[in-house]
Amino acid sequence: MNGHSGFAIWITGMPASGKSSITRELARVMGHRLPLVVLESDVMRPILTPHATYDDSERDWFYQALTAIGSVITKNGVNVIFDATANRKTYRAHARALIPRFVEVYVQCPLEVCIKRDPKGIYRNAALGKTSTVPGLQSAYEPPENAELILDCRNAAEANANTILDVLKQFRYI
Repeated sequence: MNGHSGFAIWITGMPASGKSSITRELARVMGHRLPLVVLESDVMRPILTPHATYDDSERDWFYQALTAIGSVITKNGVNVIFDATANRKTYRAHARALIPRFVEVYVQCPLEVCIKRDPKGIYRNAALGKTSTVPGLQSAYEPPENAELILDCRNAAEANANTILDVLKQFRYI
């Protein structure tokens, strides 16, 4: 432990908005300089909710657990990137309340662009009736009202990651 609290960055946006691409680029750059853990919902969900239903109560529990894990990590001087939709404002507000050095990054992306990208087939499955809980389509996605940073999904992941780094420097987190 280094005696300092780590910081957390929550990268939020609708599915297929580009969160993971930005996270990978940011982690690549930051990981060489800083202690860092990426908490990606696609990786954490099978661990925390192995038989995921994606209903509201399960999402409530999942995001509370994810936030608790991130909070413990930052208290031990390690920085965290949350790569997770967190479709409700309350999920991100809870993280902000628990983690003093917190940056919310919103990847703004029109639904049509998300649907066109759809690398995991989320929207295709919704259209086929295989799922009924896709945030921004069948479930609410509540965009942040006070995000520290709003990114355009159409910018390159590298450019968006550099913009996040600039904000971290402004806050003197790095």
